[in-house]
Amino acid sequence: MAEAQNSPQSATPLGQGAPPPVGSTTAGQIAVAAESTVATRMSAPPSFDVADFPVPHGREEEWRFTPLERLRGLHDGTATATGGGVKVDVQAPEGVSVESVGRDDARLRSAGTPVDRVAAQAYSAFETASVVSVPKETVLTEPIRIAVHGEGGVAYGHQVIELGAFAEAVVVIDHTGDAVLAANVDYLLGDGAKLTVVSVQDWDDKAVHVGQHNALIGRDASLKSVVVTFGGDVVRLHPRVTYAAPGGEAELLGLYFTDAGQHQEHRLFVDHDAPHCKSNVVYKGALQGEQAHAVWIGDVLIEASAEGTDTYEMNRNLVLTDGARVDSVPNLEIETGEIVGAGHASATGRFDDEQLFYLMARGIPEHEARRLVVRGFFAELVQQIGVKDIEERLLARIEEELEASVA
Repeated sequence: MAEAQNSPQSATPLGQGAPPPVGSTTAGQIAVAAESTVATRMSAPPSFDVADFPVPHGREEEWRFTPLERLRGLHDGTATATGGGVKVDVQAPEGVSVESVGRDDARLRSAGTPVDRVAAQAYSAFETASVVSVPKETVLTEPIRIAVHGEGGVAYGHQVIELGAFAEAVVVIDHTGDAVLAANVDYLLGDGAKLTVVSVQDWDDKAVHVGQHNALIGRDASLKSVVVTFGGDVVRLHPRVTYAAPGGEAELLGLYFTDAGQHQEHRLFVDHDAPHCKSNVVYKGALQGEQAHAVWIGDVLIEASAEGTDTYEMNRNLVLTDGARVDSVPNLEIETGEIVGAGHASATGRFDDEQLFYLMARGIPEHEARRLVVRGFFAELVQQIGVKDIEERLLARIEEELEASVA
């Protein structure tokens, strides 16, 4: 698989807005960071108001890859929430607070602002939001598990995960069943906090899921986000990261296995708006079957105030059969030359003939050699999740997909 790499270069700004303060993270600074969040150069300004976003027609830069006709009305306001949309169950260790709050709760607007019409619609349409809070200096030894199960209807949702200063937690958000869902998920990390969040999209075949994930990282805090997408008819996720103060780190990992007829789209944006922060993005996907379509958009902005930034993003795709399509677009925009490093890479290809030859020369049948290559392709990401039962489940799911590929 040939891999193209780009070195840092100067570019025009993605958006305007004053950078957040760089002192210790406070509630006021969080609000400033949310208001100054930029979208991309080609998109409308962020807003909580649906009316600020025109109905997309598919010609817009941020929608040109998405099959709008398959969103079941999420993009144009015709999808009406029903009572049997999704059921959400939160299992949290002792000491963790789980609340249902109304729209007036300030935490719901703190991590980020909707950057497209579906995210704004989700914010405007939910009835109550769930806020899961880990107190400061609390170190959890068991994961927080959030099960989102579709029951066949339409739903809009909002979820907030909040970690106090120096708290540490692992959160698993598991999506199953059948639903048409638009939801925003916010991660608020206090100073020195460490959060690992695993979002699994294992929907039934007809499900539609559109979501925006907003992370606001405090001083010297670190986020590891793992996004795993297997199921669903259409899944479009938009992870976004901003920094409230210096020293923050973000590691965004993702894997997806796109089958015949599925559309899986991951659009990432990392806004380096504070000095001396780091980000690392690695997404890997495999595709098989007619009209399997995967889209990966990786946007990284290093603002003029973000001196000392260290960032890298990579997307790799393995095409297993004819008829599959991948669109991979890494973007890097730099407004200051005072950085540690910045770069990106994207690669899409079929099996490496040398790897297959090496395995087959040692007596391994071709079909088994292909399975070993795919398993190795995903293994390094799966092993970084850190939740044993989730790792085992994902490896088993990959095996199921490979069985279908061999067949």
